[in-house]
Amino acid sequence: MHAHPDDESINNGATMARYAAEGAQVTLVTCTLGERGEVIPPGLAHLTGAALGEYRRRELAAAMRELGVEDFRLLGGAGRYRDSGMMGLPDNDDPGCLWQADVDEAAAHLLEVIREVRPQVLVTYDPGGGYGHPDHIQAHRIAMRAAGLAAEAGVGIAKVYWNRVPRAVAEEAFARLAEALPGLAFAGSAVLGDVPGVVDDARITTEIDGTAYAAAKAAAMAAHATQIEVAEPYFALSNQLAQPLFATEYYELARGERGAPGVPRRRPGAGDGPVRRDRGAVMSDRQPMLARPPRRPSAGRAASCAGLFLLGLVVGGAGALVQGAWFPGGLLLALAGAAGAFLGGAWATRGRGGAVAGVAGWMLAVILLTASRPEGDFLFAAGVGSYAYLLGGMAVAVICATLAPARQPGDRSARRGA
Repeated sequence: MHAHPDDESINNGATMARYAAEGAQVTLVTCTLGERGEVIPPGLAHLTGAALGEYRRRELAAAMRELGVEDFRLLGGAGRYRDSGMMGLPDNDDPGCLWQADVDEAAAHLLEVIREVRPQVLVTYDPGGGYGHPDHIQAHRIAMRAAGLAAEAGVGIAKVYWNRVPRAVAEEAFARLAEALPGLAFAGSAVLGDVPGVVDDARITTEIDGTAYAAAKAAAMAAHATQIEVAEPYFALSNQLAQPLFATEYYELARGERGAPGVPRRRPGAGDGPVRRDRGAVMSDRQPMLARPPRRPSAGRAASCAGLFLLGLVVGGAGALVQGAWFPGGLLLALAGAAGAFLGGAWATRGRGGAVAGVAGWMLAVILLTASRPEGDFLFAAGVGSYAYLLGGMAVAVICATLAPARQPGDRSARRGA
């Protein structure tokens, strides 16, 4: 759960990439499009308001492709909540901004997502939003309220984490930055207080070693080109002050049961769990976020496939009647209808699943209508048209199922207005 596009890549990019690569269902919910963000590239400086928001929406899709995350959405749909600007500005009074949103109403939108994907883990900001931005504070309130509503609705989330950075790690990283700064193209160095969520090391319960996914995180951050300039292992925002890019990401367990201190835990069936680097008594209670991260099939997608199977059944039967009544025009119409059903299924489910479901329904109809009986075939007279429909339909089915695209990162968001 994040406030603006780019927050997810900065805070959780390595974690998201790692869990996505290991087979976990990763869902990103972004509250606003960041319409009031400051733009870095001079060539894009003309982008403001809704135009900037739409551009950042495309940047978000590109970032998710880098992380391998397919499911990303906007809270309540595109344009439901606007960027509130920095704390204390008149932008905070915009009735449509997130800061002015009713928390219960916004949490209800998040609860809809929770009901669908049934997450084991929810990650959000601490009560101060990490660094005091009104949208980050409000995102925390909405996420925590939604977690409570989910528990009341019987779809509780096992663990809720807050984004954190241990103070000792941040200090070490800034020390390295000070040495590297003369060779960087940034105006200067940020300070420790510019890093969101820095706390004493003792508060850190979980760390995800994402060093294998550092490049993916950096690429995702670079995709947010209006907001971030990356020079690995550092980056800068619009103030041109360099900050460390953390490949290992840290969390504080806010709700849920902590793992046993010092006991490595692995996720059955998913290979090694995220690496824990115990650093003495201060950070000895490190644990994987998930005990098991299976991908959960979407109930909505399953319902769509069932509907497309029935559509294929109907199209197959109707095509048999049409081709028999009018040849050759009926044959061409029947095959066009079959192709439309198959490709429409692919479009509806953003993948081959819908196409395959439609093909299966069509084939079943054809098989039933060509079943041999003592008195002859049922509704399917033998002849050139019938065999052309049977074989031509099979060819169309194979071609459409082959051409149908596999689900791509961002397809879910496009369907849901993210």
